[in-house]
Amino acid sequence: MGQPWGISDKHGGSGMKTFEVRFRYQDRNQGTVESTVKVDASSLPGAVGKAAREFVKGLDRKQRFDMNKNGLEISSKAVEKETEAKAGGTSA
Repeated sequence: MGQPWGISDKHGGSGMKTFEVRFRYQDRNQGTVESTVKVDASSLPGAVGKAAREFVKGLDRKQRFDMNKNGLEISSKAVEKETEAKAGGTSA
């Protein structure tokens, strides 16, 4: 019958990666405000969208206005998972 919606085993595993997305905007009271969000997603655009929704939900009305007025700087990078073991080593 195949896989349920949204699940693909063509490339192996679940395909979820961890991304670190950093936001920066100019606030009227605090000056430059920075925030970093770690999110699991299958792609970089998905990670940015997910993190942006989470970030904007945490802002009040005036902070959202300042962000829209002065612009929002977004930078993102993939993060290596800490649970991955390095290949190689001694074997008996």
